[in-house]
Amino acid sequence: MTATALPAGIRADVETLWGYHQLHHPPATTDVGIGLGSHDLGVATCAAQLYAAGRFPFVVFTGANAPTTIERFPRGEAVHYREHALSLGVPDEAIVVEPRARNTGENITLVRELLAARGVEVASVTLISRPYQQRRAHATCRKLWPEIEVYCASLPMALDDYVAGIGDADRVVNMLVGDTQRIDVYAEEGFAIAQEVPDEVRAAYRRLVDAGYTARLV
Repeated sequence: MTATALPAGIRADVETLWGYHQLHHPPATTDVGIGLGSHDLGVATCAAQLYAAGRFPFVVFTGANAPTTIERFPRGEAVHYREHALSLGVPDEAIVVEPRARNTGENITLVRELLAARGVEVASVTLISRPYQQRRAHATCRKLWPEIEVYCASLPMALDDYVAGIGDADRVVNMLVGDTQRIDVYAEEGFAIAQEVPDEVRAAYRRLVDAGYTARLV
């Protein structure tokens, strides 16, 4: 049976990682919104809200599938995001779909290539992601598209509300642990800029790995 609430014994460590990965950027008006594919339909909800608020003139949803999303979004992450945004009132002409990206680096590079091919000049972007992908997405974009201003956004949600919305506590914890590992690994491999990782974050990460949350480690 899938657990929909966090076990008490790991709550403090999960909260530590949850807080670390969110950057709390103030709302910004940018040239384009980029919705990063994942298992979280809240990305498309957030994009629709920001579009309605006039934060950008159009949004690019980017994402094919990963093992964690193929069942939830069988026609591709970006395609399902588009359909959800349309249902929330975003006009079709304000949505672009990039359906090939299979990781965050490809999200950035393929969107950059798509916009360049369309002759769209970009000086600033809003990266829209699941809450705990913000730090890694920002670091990746800074590495691969260094000349632009980058702002991050997600639906503002408490940890327990997010876990309940996803409906699978283990999935959320495994994803958080995996994203924490990738902060160091991707910087070392040249995929992202280096990020400071406080000691308390490293300690929380190690305890969760020791507790068995290793499904998303690389």
